Amino acid sequence: MTLSPLLAAVHAWLPEVTPRAVVAEVPVAPDSDQATDWLIDELSKAPYQAARPTLFDRASKAFTDWLDSLTVGDGNWAPTVLYAVLIVLVAAAVIAAILVYGLPRLNRKSRHDDLLFGDAEYRTAAQLRDAAEQAAGREDFANAIADMFRSVARGLAERTLVSMTPGTTAHGFAVQAARVLPAYRAELENSADIFDLVRYARKPATREQYEQLRALEARVRAVKPDLAEADL
Repeated sequence: MTLSPLLAAVHAWLPEVTPRAVVAEVPVAPDSDQATDWLIDELSKAPYQAARPTLFDRASKAFTDWLDSLTVGDGNWAPTVLYAVLIVLVAAAVIAAILVYGLPRLNRKSRHDDLLFGDAEYRTAAQLRDAAEQAAGREDFANAIADMFRSVARGLAERTLVSMTPGTTAHGFAVQAARVLPAYRAELENSADIFDLVRYARKPATREQYEQLRALEARVRAVKPDLAEADL
């Protein structure tokens, strides 16, 4: 028995692997059993195993063969079909991601949203309002005024009527809010003055000042501004 038929079979099975390496190490005329053992041993080596097509390779070839089978006439439309299929797959993946995770801007809260007048503030407008009322119940009007003013600002930001950034000051907020609520301009500016005096100048806070802020917060929370007529 010669090695030619066996080497031909190896070459047909693994076209990328040349049989010359086998020939270089195999004696000229081994007997049949010895040739078979040597061939099996040779094929078990890493280079031959690495050259075997993977499942992905076979699937890719099957898909390519299927696309080739779709040709009509001169076959020029096959690439167009491939591009169309890829576009559909990408679009489907994007839509699925949006449905599962939502739009990035809507689903992710900016770190800037946690800063209010230069301080870290994670509470919602409702939570700030509750904290202010509790502080007022203890006659801690300094904290009550600070939290109530923050509640006004956070409430309008939650309604996207104003845009709060880390550098927005109390008066900067009042200016923004007055553009969409021009009827409250004077009260907003006065509330910003009170906040600055109590929060930063450490001036004594009074119940009257707190009650003014509490009334303003209730009116601002209830109002529905006409953005078409806003002073923008």
